[in-house]
Amino acid sequence: MSPQTLTLLGSTGSIGQSTLAVVRLHPERYRIFALCAHRQWEKLREQCREFQPDYAVVGEAKDALSLQDELRKMRLKTEVLHGPEALCQVAAAAEADMVMAAIVGAAGLPSALAAARAGKKILLANKESLVMAGALFMQTARENGARVLPVDSEHNAIFQSLPHDFSGDWAQGGIRKLWLTASGGPFLDFSADALLRVTPKQAIQHPRWSMGQKISVDSATLMNKGLEVIEAHWLFNAPPEAIEVVVHPQSVIHSLVEYVDGSMLAQLGNPDMRAPIAHALAWPERVASGVQSLDLCQIARLDFRAPDKARFPSLQLAYDALRMGGAASAILNAANEVAVAAFLEGRLSFPGIPRCIEAVLDAMLPMPAGTLETIQFADAAARREATKGVKK
Repeated sequence: MSPQTLTLLGSTGSIGQSTLAVVRLHPERYRIFALCAHRQWEKLREQCREFQPDYAVVGEAKDALSLQDELRKMRLKTEVLHGPEALCQVAAAAEADMVMAAIVGAAGLPSALAAARAGKKILLANKESLVMAGALFMQTARENGARVLPVDSEHNAIFQSLPHDFSGDWAQGGIRKLWLTASGGPFLDFSADALLRVTPKQAIQHPRWSMGQKISVDSATLMNKGLEVIEAHWLFNAPPEAIEVVVHPQSVIHSLVEYVDGSMLAQLGNPDMRAPIAHALAWPERVASGVQSLDLCQIARLDFRAPDKARFPSLQLAYDALRMGGAASAILNAANEVAVAAFLEGRLSFPGIPRCIEAVLDAMLPMPAGTLETIQFADAAARREATKGVKK
């Protein structure tokens, strides 16, 4: 059996590196067709040295020239491309069987959508593709025969806990509710006054997962869980009122599906992204991920509590945006990206993040989300509004 080929969008990030760790375990099953990064071309060079892809993609022309020169010195045949159009090119290339969509933020939407148009098996780690353009993305995938497999640990857990033939029909599947677990982040027990004084350095120290700075801050504000609520709505045809969030500090149960007969099915495992990545890569088979077995006796207990939406209002803002419809979720996401960047740069307080998002949602008129162009227009408008708010 010839190996399956993989385009990896976002290869130098945490998801990208975890994906390559799984691929490294199974050289007979997977071959890298393209590796894509934005600015970290030196790290991409080392990945190209090991995996020898057909293509490497970076953000800027000057970095592409530097990388191509280095790869030629290594006598590698990898062709270096640059820019957003190149990302779409390698995502849609006929030679790629699968696409790992792991570019963080709104920047990952066009290439993920290109993979959907091309009918690829899409391993979706870029939640913004669904937050910004859920209806468009899922419709495009259906029309072109693309298979969307969730890589987020929570959605992958739900996928594993649903009936194997689930097609979106809740009545047929006997499903009552989806439960998304949240670690609660590093500030779970902080008072409102203490949250005023938290620093970016504290916010990026996630207690359970090893993640990038932006997603770590999102986890601390619970916005990451809010974005996952929106993602679950589109992935599983779930009404907003049927998606519950529960804080589970141990991060052992990654999510649950509740059925009409009172049963709850959960997926458990150590908090390591290699597990859901391996599941999505090999689906419908299973392969080793390199993750250690879960020691239930060592864990000893599992705790749960309701999220505090007063101290962490970002979660409620996400539910509100989902119910608003149109481009509201794209506006929410854009405002959050601007606010988080300002917080990381020391220009905005931690509680200022949800305040900025709420102000943008209140200020923006309803906008449609029927095409990529209308979504990108709403995204740009929300960024301008959020930037104005941050500067006040």
